[in-house]
Amino acid sequence: MKVNFFKTDLMNGINMVIKAVSSKTTMPILECILLDASADTVRLTGNDMELAIETSVPAVITESGKTAIDAKLFSEIVRKLPDEEVYISSGDGDTVNIKSGKASFTVPSRDGEDFLAMPVMEKKDYICLSEFTLKEMIRQTIFSAAANENNKLMTGELFEVKDGMLRIAALDGHRIAVRKEVLRDNYSDKKVVVPGKTLNEIQRIIPGDREKDVYVFFAKNHILFEFGDTMVLSRLIEGEYFNIERMISGDYETKVTLNKKDFTDIIDRSILLIRESDKKPLVMDVREKEMKLSLTSMMGSMKDEIEIDKKGNDLMIAFNPRFLLDCMRVIDDEEIKLFMTDHRSPCFIRDEEQRYIYLILPVNLNV
Repeated sequence: MKVNFFKTDLMNGINMVIKAVSSKTTMPILECILLDASADTVRLTGNDMELAIETSVPAVITESGKTAIDAKLFSEIVRKLPDEEVYISSGDGDTVNIKSGKASFTVPSRDGEDFLAMPVMEKKDYICLSEFTLKEMIRQTIFSAAANENNKLMTGELFEVKDGMLRIAALDGHRIAVRKEVLRDNYSDKKVVVPGKTLNEIQRIIPGDREKDVYVFFAKNHILFEFGDTMVLSRLIEGEYFNIERMISGDYETKVTLNKKDFTDIIDRSILLIRESDKKPLVMDVREKEMKLSLTSMMGSMKDEIEIDKKGNDLMIAFNPRFLLDCMRVIDDEEIKLFMTDHRSPCFIRDEEQRYIYLILPVNLNV
């Protein structure tokens, strides 16, 4: 194999696929990036058997072939090469040469034929939406997925297609995030759980162009995202997801409308007084035209207030301020609406069309 790249193009490709390279494995081949120049373009692939990312990189191919190089070493070498042009060649042996300007590296490589190829999916069952829409829907929900794996389903997000609508939902036992978007066409109903890791990586690498489409293909055990010259394939999480509809339905006794920026600033200031491990709540005292907010911790105390439009009952309720801040940071509306019942019941944050719904469980006022 003999190929040459522009360093910027190659580095962009490496940065994309390295997100699917395993860092903890007993199989050395999974620590590699595959360079495949066996066709008329060079494709880079990372695959940890749960997540695979493949992308095309512009290159001039002098001799076709494929080889696998340790991802971390490959990335560091290319990043520090002196010139914009990069030449990579491999022969029949177990090494590859990387050259740029007067710098030349010869490093171990593995047979590209031993690399685990991406599973082939039938591209029949799919939906199509803009890159921007998918990126936003993930951004506005992924923070509610659980980080640990005590419950595998909670580490993923529900992707549900029904009645021409895509709904993405995540929960971690303390909060729920739901985003809905009308699709351009009608598609068959689907309901799968996608790993949070996969969606985090897609959010990072997808350009988010309003004018460009991403195709999402569904199979029994896998989901495939295809955009531009890149494909991201992931295993699905098995199991029946939680009944989100039942959790986010319910009446309310108090409705509060307020300015999102002002509310966000107060929450942000309150967090200055709590450490990462602290569970001190932000207390919200809802009155007729104002809401008083307070927080007390080992580091001190704060009080603030904000003008509101309230309908319904007065209420005193407390929440984890970080959970509130996570929601505020992803809502784009200037005004937000809080729907509450009593100090033991969840708070709902949603817009009129219910394109987004956030549920946060309250905490004990006496913590």
